[in-house]
Amino acid sequence: MIETYNSIDRIDGSVTRGGYSNDYVVDERFAHSVPENLNLAALAPLLCAGITTYSPLRHWKVGPGKKVGIVGLGGLGHMALKFAHSFGAHVVQFTTNLRKREDALELGADEVVLSTDANAISAHLNSFDFILDTAAAPHSLDIYTALLKQDAAMCLVGLPDRPPIINVGNLITRRASLAGSMIGGVPETQQMLEYCGQHNIVSDVEVIPIQQINEAYERMLKQDVKYRFVIDMSSLK
Repeated sequence: MIETYNSIDRIDGSVTRGGYSNDYVVDERFAHSVPENLNLAALAPLLCAGITTYSPLRHWKVGPGKKVGIVGLGGLGHMALKFAHSFGAHVVQFTTNLRKREDALELGADEVVLSTDANAISAHLNSFDFILDTAAAPHSLDIYTALLKQDAAMCLVGLPDRPPIINVGNLITRRASLAGSMIGGVPETQQMLEYCGQHNIVSDVEVIPIQQINEAYERMLKQDVKYRFVIDMSSLK
């Protein structure tokens, strides 16, 4: 894998410098065609947050008849919620902030559960086919592994800065799986883009000029964005 930033190009040995350029050269194998009906600013995060959530939802065959939980409602979580709803699953959004309830319902959640409400959590024990955890802050996984059905799976796509401590009993008594997922390959990303074009799915974004990047970064740390910042490249001039 050659990463977008500070990675060594395996062809010429140069260091990759990211995508903030007016023009750059890329091998056609690593380029995507994008649906013409989608707004480009709202489409841009699909190449990260979109494919990061689309890929595991497809891998674990989320669809009609499946009960699916989404942990966290940020840049990743809101895309996971949109996809899971579009795939036809019954979707439960977990959050630590009930102020996000209305947003979750508008994005496609069938139910919204406060993860700190023990009674609300208990009502869902042993009932989920799949849970996708998008939260980046350190948190207990035991709350959610106890909600899995027999042979169900929970997948992590968020990356907390401290490793979790896990009650293995929740897994072995259910023969449940705890897994992780990163992004997706080029073919699956193209598949996702075409699906989004067909179903008019994009990220919720706030477009900013490059001159506001430091302010946007501070706001991101405070989770003060719905749900992705996108830089207007014309402002680089």
